[in-house]
Amino acid sequence: MYTSILDYIIQTKDSLKEFVQSEVKYDEEIDSWLFVNQPWPVFGIIIVYLLFVIKIGPKMMENRQPYNITKVILVFNFVQFSYNGLLCLWIILIPGIPKYIFTHLCHITKDTQHERYLIKCLHTVSWFYFMSKIIDLLDTVFFVLRKKQSHVSFLHVYHHTKMVISCWVHLRFFKSEQAAYGAWLNSSVHIAMYGYYFLAALGPYMQKYLWWKVYVTRLQIAQLFIAVGYIIFLYKYDCTMPKALAFTVIIDIIAFIYLFMDFYKSAYKEDKINIADIKDDKIDTVDKIKSS
Repeated sequence: MYTSILDYIIQTKDSLKEFVQSEVKYDEEIDSWLFVNQPWPVFGIIIVYLLFVIKIGPKMMENRQPYNITKVILVFNFVQFSYNGLLCLWIILIPGIPKYIFTHLCHITKDTQHERYLIKCLHTVSWFYFMSKIIDLLDTVFFVLRKKQSHVSFLHVYHHTKMVISCWVHLRFFKSEQAAYGAWLNSSVHIAMYGYYFLAALGPYMQKYLWWKVYVTRLQIAQLFIAVGYIIFLYKYDCTMPKALAFTVIIDIIAFIYLFMDFYKSAYKEDKINIADIKDDKIDTVDKIKSS
């Protein structure tokens, strides 16, 4: 009996080792990039972020007036709008990338030097996308400094935190080229989002031009369903994507869909915006959708 249990343990260990070896990818160049090699910097940032937005920040602001950081937020939104725009343009304008993506949605090939160069470009895009997710954490910090703690929702904090962790795990262990496709899709959505945020933060006189607010949230939700469809496609046709990565991503997306749909129903149950609220806080109209 003990021999059978020992044999089972050894077989399980060997199976796990074989699975890890087949799934995990190591690349000296990518692993040497900023924040990739070791988990401590990234998890240190996450811990400081969570402590500040949940405990330290609200306590610090308890007996203070909200900071007037409208100009800072305007700059932040414009920088994020430009950053995500450049990421999308990078993929579109690099010679060979659009064609490579279209013809390699399923199976990635590295047969030629040019293909290896394109794959390196895709990983570079994934790293810059990872950096944008770290920058996104400032969204919540601004809420705290403006004493908008009610906007520091579970969806907001969970989404920002999980995106940073997922991007790091992907770059460190999986390095799937298809992830750059998702980065391009999400960055495209962020162009619309941060463009809206920037315009809305200019003041109440812009509100009449921002009738498309609800479509920003719909766009956020639509990208999640597109991502689910793509992952199902990868599984159905046995594509070259780490199975463990696909499994964790699909769980994340299902959770995001549930949270965003719940948010959508609560945020848009009224057809009209309260104009008095707009006048009280010209940025507050943006906060309801600023969760991604």
